Amino acid sequence: MNDPRDARDPCDARVPILMYHAVATAPNDATRELSVAPEAFTEQMALLGDLGFTPVNTAALAECWRASKPLPRRPVLITFDDGYEGVHRHALPVLAEHGFASTLFVSTGWLRGAYDTGGALDEMLDWDQVRALAGADVEIGGHSHTHPQLDQLSDEALWFELLRCREIVADELGVRPASFAYPYGYSSGRVRRIVREAGFAQALAVGNSLARRRQGPYALRRVTVRRSTGIEEFERLVEGRAVARTFARDRALTKGYAVVRRARQVRRKAIRSRV
Repeated sequence: MNDPRDARDPCDARVPILMYHAVATAPNDATRELSVAPEAFTEQMALLGDLGFTPVNTAALAECWRASKPLPRRPVLITFDDGYEGVHRHALPVLAEHGFASTLFVSTGWLRGAYDTGGALDEMLDWDQVRALAGADVEIGGHSHTHPQLDQLSDEALWFELLRCREIVADELGVRPASFAYPYGYSSGRVRRIVREAGFAQALAVGNSLARRRQGPYALRRVTVRRSTGIEEFERLVEGRAVARTFARDRALTKGYAVVRRARQVRRKAIRSRV
């Protein structure tokens, strides 16, 4: 029986895109659940190697699907959001040991340095560390400037978040970021259009399911890796087994919150129309 992710058919491959945040021994309360322990990350990367997965970065996956090129055997994406310091301290040595490619999506206003807006949730990378990651086969993508819910912003504010992020990454690294990840996973048709017009070639959501070409380059789905994700559950996720059941509660909560967010948006529009 053929593995559906075996990428010999690039049009039908199902690819696990893993979404990490902090890799930390002692995360604070704000990042605890969306962090993983360094020991767990080490075990997870070893399992990917044992199972014969081939990590690729976001730009490589999107380019293969865009051009109908074959992917490597058993492709997987390892992605990190926000830009926490532990990605350099703990994750990079493990990735380098295995020779694994990955993608880091940075919120430029959260990183330590001249652009820091003070909104970070935990200890963040500085730009020297980001440059070290970029030099070690880690694609650096954009994750907005201040990490807002992009679909709640005006067009003007949305353009600022995207262009400011892209400008800072280009200034610091000498290369414009090609990939983007939506903060909180939230997007809309308007957000996806403006992300494309801002110069990003592909973007990742959440969705907690495997990525497929049919999702389109601006709505590729990821699966969340948490501190509570045990190694057996991790294996099921990357193998594409029981993903829907694992994240059923998350999807219910997301749908419920989406209703609340839409109601708030309608209310704000109504208030503005009366002013």
